[in-house]
Amino acid sequence: MFQRILIANRGEIALRIIRACRELGVETVAVFSEADRDAHYLKLADEAYCIGPPAASESYLKIDRVISAAEVGNVQAIHPGYGFLAENAHFAEICRDSQIEFIGPTHEAMAKLGDKVEARRIAAAAKVPCVPGSEGLITSEEEALRVAEQIGYPVLIKATAGGGGKGIRPARNDMALRNELKAAAAEAEKAFKNAGVYIEKLVDRPRHVEVQILADHHGNVVHLWERDCTMQRRHQKLIEESPAPNLPQSVREDICKAAVRLVSEAGYTNAGTCEFLVDSDNRFYFIEVNARIQVEHPVTEMVTGIDLIQQQLRVAAGEPLSFQQRNIACSGAAIEVRINAEDPENDFRGSPGTITKLRVPGGPGVRFDSHVHEGYRISPYYDSMIGKLIVHRPTRAAAIAAMRRALGEFVVEGVKTTIPLALKILDHTTFTDGKGDTSFVERTW
Repeated sequence: MFQRILIANRGEIALRIIRACRELGVETVAVFSEADRDAHYLKLADEAYCIGPPAASESYLKIDRVISAAEVGNVQAIHPGYGFLAENAHFAEICRDSQIEFIGPTHEAMAKLGDKVEARRIAAAAKVPCVPGSEGLITSEEEALRVAEQIGYPVLIKATAGGGGKGIRPARNDMALRNELKAAAAEAEKAFKNAGVYIEKLVDRPRHVEVQILADHHGNVVHLWERDCTMQRRHQKLIEESPAPNLPQSVREDICKAAVRLVSEAGYTNAGTCEFLVDSDNRFYFIEVNARIQVEHPVTEMVTGIDLIQQQLRVAAGEPLSFQQRNIACSGAAIEVRINAEDPENDFRGSPGTITKLRVPGGPGVRFDSHVHEGYRISPYYDSMIGKLIVHRPTRAAAIAAMRRALGEFVVEGVKTTIPLALKILDHTTFTDGKGDTSFVERTW
């Protein structure tokens, strides 16, 4: 096991990694921008270094400054968390070239799976079904129109790089395709410095189901069952749960086995997530791999009892997985609600400001992953997440009831939050019956 690691991230995930390391007896070095200088979680790290001004482009995304902090801090490894540099294959390569272990997949595997077109090719080789679409990148408007004619409208234009819903545009006819093709490419270039796009058939009203995997350096690959992330807005997840409701057991087993085949084909190691769309007939289609820990990883931890961050550290340190597939049970039901400083009544406009009052819920099966506190200022420079509220109960109905109760106890003053919308979703029969789809929130509210 490592003796000392650097955490190349901030906020909730930085604190989550510090806690996992403390339990393993691993020292931590934190990095922070000027905007985060007074963050309380920094006091829990063994050391902390400022790496730049508030803008992420001048601090958390500055590879040279992160590496310098790692060298000064005399660490053996770097954990990237999620976001920022977490899926940057160049960063992973530089870490290892600097004799610092990257706690994640190899840069080769990350580069292959980070390119969604290449990931589709790997999926096809592993006999994992993909959404019908272009075989490679779209290089001209004429090619886009030809592909759309072959697979039929509606179609989805998707950036080959990045994530977070950027560079994704639907088109339902030729005119829309011409317009949205340029818009998606421009958005992808701005967000990821890569204007490459491809086209997929738009699956009508699908569910979003993803599979958590772990793979070590000794050839062992396991899945930790699935999560349902269907409740989302503009491709941004709002509520996640495990197991996925109303998913037939045979489909559940098939989708999990498909994820294992796919990452095995890619030579992937460490933690990762394979994302799928599931249509109304329970046919599933691979869409992408997230080569990092996910925001919603706590729901998997709750139903399996496996600490995913600690497993990441163990795998990166060269240890074999201490369990086999048959040892991984899925017990009860877990739900996570992301609580963001946003105003759902005003198109989810960000609500930066100071939290003047904070009362966090508790009780059986309730967990709150967050770095905020009374007096904490939500910065306009980063994402607006206040925290993640997770519940775990023996049944899905009990988990929904516990989440309603916990959100009802939650008090956040000084900023707007997404709690009211979460309560509306939890009260809607479409959600309680497990019959939602990825456009449900936008259609309903």
